[in-house]
Amino acid sequence: MALDRRRLFRSGAAAMGAVALSSAVPPGATALESAPGSHPGEAPAAGKRSIASPLYPAVGPGTAFLDHQSLLGDLPEAEWYEANIPFVDLPDAAIRDTYYYRWRVIKHALKYTGPQEGWILSEFLGPVGYSAPHGGINAAAAHHIREARWLRDHRYLDDYIGYWLRGSGSGPKPATDFLNKNTTDWAHQYSFWIADAVVARASTDGRWEHALGLLDELERQWRRWVPQFDDEVGLYWQTPVWDAMEYTASSYQSDDPYHGGEGFRPTLNAYQYGDAKAIAALLRCRGHRGDEAKADRYDERARALQVHQERWLWDEEDQFYKHVMRDENPERRRIADREQIGFLPWYFHMAPAGNAAAWAQLRDPEGFSAPFGPTTVERRSPWFMYQALEGCCRWNGPSWPFATSQTLTALANLLIDYPAQSHVDRTDYYAVLRAYALTHRKDGKPYVAEAHHPDEDRWIYDGRGHSEDYNHSTFNDLVLSGLLGIRSQPDATVAVAPLVPLEWDHFAVENLPYHGHNLSVFFDRGGRHYGHGAGLSVWLNGRQIHRQADLKPVKLTIGKTGQHTLPHEVDDLANVEQKGYPLARASYTFPLDSPAKAIDGQDLHLDTPSSRWTNYDSSNASDWLAVDFGVPTPVSDLRISFYDDGGGVRTPDSYELQCLGQDGRWHPLPGQHRTPQTPRPGTLNRILLERAITTTALRLTAIRTSGGAVGVAAWQSWRTEDPRLTLTIETPPNGLVPVEPGRAVKVTTTITATTTTVVGPQLLVPDNWKALPQHTIHPTTLKAGKTLHTRWLVTAPTDLAHHLPQPLRLLVRSRGKKAEQFVTSIVAQAQAD
Repeated sequence: MALDRRRLFRSGAAAMGAVALSSAVPPGATALESAPGSHPGEAPAAGKRSIASPLYPAVGPGTAFLDHQSLLGDLPEAEWYEANIPFVDLPDAAIRDTYYYRWRVIKHALKYTGPQEGWILSEFLGPVGYSAPHGGINAAAAHHIREARWLRDHRYLDDYIGYWLRGSGSGPKPATDFLNKNTTDWAHQYSFWIADAVVARASTDGRWEHALGLLDELERQWRRWVPQFDDEVGLYWQTPVWDAMEYTASSYQSDDPYHGGEGFRPTLNAYQYGDAKAIAALLRCRGHRGDEAKADRYDERARALQVHQERWLWDEEDQFYKHVMRDENPERRRIADREQIGFLPWYFHMAPAGNAAAWAQLRDPEGFSAPFGPTTVERRSPWFMYQALEGCCRWNGPSWPFATSQTLTALANLLIDYPAQSHVDRTDYYAVLRAYALTHRKDGKPYVAEAHHPDEDRWIYDGRGHSEDYNHSTFNDLVLSGLLGIRSQPDATVAVAPLVPLEWDHFAVENLPYHGHNLSVFFDRGGRHYGHGAGLSVWLNGRQIHRQADLKPVKLTIGKTGQHTLPHEVDDLANVEQKGYPLARASYTFPLDSPAKAIDGQDLHLDTPSSRWTNYDSSNASDWLAVDFGVPTPVSDLRISFYDDGGGVRTPDSYELQCLGQDGRWHPLPGQHRTPQTPRPGTLNRILLERAITTTALRLTAIRTSGGAVGVAAWQSWRTEDPRLTLTIETPPNGLVPVEPGRAVKVTTTITATTTTVVGPQLLVPDNWKALPQHTIHPTTLKAGKTLHTRWLVTAPTDLAHHLPQPLRLLVRSRGKKAEQFVTSIVAQAQAD
């Protein structure tokens, strides 16, 4: 009898796949695999093992002078921060507290999009209509890369950079006014400086091979700005809105304050200069035949941009870089107004030392100075705060974290890398950074939104369910690379040049991930605060390598980059688009929540925007949350983040996990090893199975013994894949496998290996479907660079609904160097015409 999935979800039953797969047990251990077709509890097949990947990257040897628990406070999943972030101790509580809050912003911004593209960093926590696939927006993506480069887990940025250069973030977009009529791909929707960010990241983590592997895509990204290059002027033009600046002093002087004001600006020209220099550096690092000559050409293009920017955009009288209108401006007159974007050339070391007088405007009361600044246009401009309080988004006066980040990065470069000058000093850097930190408050709690009033302690662009934890800027990078002066280097060295106030008697950064090592820097004027000696000391992997009495800049050799490649993991439960499968259902859901948001790839612990399932206000004694994979799916490593708002929804006292059996009934998930044994507030719950299973559905029931609501912020099912393999299920251009109800159709799958590997494919199909290989399947030794083609006869049921996609899963077992078995998989959608 055919099982109706919708009926079974309502009644609490569904079909279970027939195959049991290899699994994971407690971290670092291996587990045996059940034989295909076996049931939980049967004897495992011999010789097949799978990997239990560590939950977090290992910190490794380092110092332990700071109280990490106290510094983190009540941040949920403190273990993630302990494993990933550098810890700082600062005598300025506003900057220190904002630092830890901003790591929460990054964690909340991490969105898992699915096995194909992995992680991205979102700008908004909720979706917006003008974003690229999965919610990516490239406007602040370079900020994201510079901020997250200090995380120990390199997989986040590996995926995110790949998304913009190779994935759907580089794909086509409509050329419309709403999405930028001047460009045709998402990575050029807004101005973007990704090559510079990639090099900054590689200089921090030391993983140059990863950066060098992106060279072709970085060159393509650079070239695709050519349509906006003006040969006569020798500069790029841009529309302010596509600099992420909708209304500006520039655009207000056009006939269209939102879409108008096209001109030659210090933004895109500085970005292209920085990216050209970065690409040249990567080419020289790679050192292939012809790379040196190509690098010289990029350097020459950069020099040309520099020369033309000085000619056209530098205002000698006002000592500032300015916008020059492209249209109806044959004399190429600069606008009268100084805008904050005029500081950008220092971000990329593009501005000559002789132009440092521009920085006098930063602290000028008639320039950009403000108690919650800097302002986005100088105060003396007639456009200052024009219409700015009438609604978002106007960048003609409000304090904008995006621009503040760029200005402070540029200022740190001026103070550390340029010759001494008399216009600004370290006190100015600290004052502006502290003012920026003070904007990060709302109702007395850490907070960041879209724009802040420059003179009043309030956010002015701050939409409920839209602007919370707005990830459109940097802050922690400014603390680490600016205030504390950790200057990443491309070679086996690190430079330390702090910009802290000279009156500070202590500060510290502990276990900062750098070139695969743990770097700690402590300053203790009298030696009593930390109790490990007076002066500035530098520690590498827990061993002191340098000490000096003062804060003078120093450059130190740290040695060869440590190897720290992490396993490739995928979450089979994630459905970021909330369409099709996996499909989440629940016995009851509070109207403002959704079962689908428990598997949307995010783990948010905010009241708003909602990204969770809860049973708040339910009359049931208990409620279940279930997920239908749509196709048999391997399960071995489950992770659950329970939502706890401290009020009506609290951490459960216990929970039950079930899978669906072949008998159409729910069964307890066998062989669970839980960490922690019982749920604790703010702790990620991990469930490893002694023997992994393959199932079409899972069900979770969380219980509070005293009654009351429970919630799930994230539910995940992780699997460690073989990074040597690339899988495909061949489809026509529309991406759908064509099938015919009741008739067998041919489906071709491929496996390609980068190194010689033993593989065994299996095609898993939904309930009541059949998939038979045209030839007997045996474990096959696939040589490096070769592809294994397998043809299957796939039969869909006669009652298959047309135009309703159903998932097919290609699953491949492979053996690793230590005889461990990987389970690698890919899903394609099949549909009857």
